[in-house]
Amino acid sequence: MKFRRSAPLILIGAIALVVVAASIISSLLFTNMISSVEEKQLTLMHSIVAFGLKGAEDRAMARAAMIADLPRTRSLFAAQDRAGLLAEYSKMFTEQKDKYGVDQAQFHSLPATSFLRLHDPENFGDDLAKFRPMVVAVNRDQIARKGFAVARSGPAIFGVVPMYDPKDKHIGSFEVGIAFDDVLDDLKNTYNIEMALYIDEASLHEFAKGIDPGVFSDQNRVGKFIRSHSTSAAVFQSLVSDKDLGATENTQYTREALGVTYGVVLTPLRDGAGQVIGMVAATSDFSASRSSERRSFVWQALIALFSIVLLAGVILIVIRGTLLRPLEVITSHFATLSTEDESGEIPESDTLCDELKGLARQYEKLRAAKDKEAE
Repeated sequence: MKFRRSAPLILIGAIALVVVAASIISSLLFTNMISSVEEKQLTLMHSIVAFGLKGAEDRAMARAAMIADLPRTRSLFAAQDRAGLLAEYSKMFTEQKDKYGVDQAQFHSLPATSFLRLHDPENFGDDLAKFRPMVVAVNRDQIARKGFAVARSGPAIFGVVPMYDPKDKHIGSFEVGIAFDDVLDDLKNTYNIEMALYIDEASLHEFAKGIDPGVFSDQNRVGKFIRSHSTSAAVFQSLVSDKDLGATENTQYTREALGVTYGVVLTPLRDGAGQVIGMVAATSDFSASRSSERRSFVWQALIALFSIVLLAGVILIVIRGTLLRPLEVITSHFATLSTEDESGEIPESDTLCDELKGLARQYEKLRAAKDKEAE
């Protein structure tokens, strides 16, 4: 084994191992940090969706309560004056629909019969008990409720309040429904996240008789669900599958679509009976964090390579320049001295390292003794 080759190789190998290990650990730490940032972003998206849906529920409830408490409303409904209610509130409903996304407004007679749909006044008298458990519960308990339901005109976010006649006798209920389309579009515009609504197709066919038939196209069908609205159909076609929609609790994951990595959150929608009949999907572009992760990996690899090359060069210079080369010179002088040939002083002995200076001094002693014997 030659020290000239083996020592530098061992040292360079050890340095390379340490640098690579440090780079890997650093990369893992950065990856974990990116994962933590993405987890927080997914949690924030869940919060945004929940906040948006709750805000829509509160707005629907507030509008329903405000109209139901008006003396004029109570008098007309107690008198079963359908034409009077329509004349009184049709203009108001149109303005609310155009400006604030109010999609549905309906009066219910006891126990759960449609008395007047302001959004569809020609259709009334149908029993809502089968598919509107929220209405049944409000008229049974006389307690206002809010939430999601599939009505005749389609899915919406409802606030339902009990109604009383001028003598405070319970006579039915009134509801206001806010369209999902406007809620999801507002969330997209405010937070720059893509939104989509998936509804159980069987429920739509059975209950949403007034919905646009075009929504049942094959492009919108995902397993047993129909994508009734989305802010970017192309993105959600690749991001959400029928298997994903089988979840019954909040779900989150990352997936690639159209060459971009997205974070996706799914929020189940439950009707008044607690059954999951829909899902709200929200997604955000995670390409910035993933790009940072890739750039970090490349830079760390380059830094590691540069460090290994630099330190290897330093090792070679130090070992060969301060140890091996001077040792060769001293060895050659000893060899010359041992053959009784005339030998001279070791050049630049003052620049030798301390360990080699001792060897050089021993050489000088031997050389001086030999010169004395020669005299």
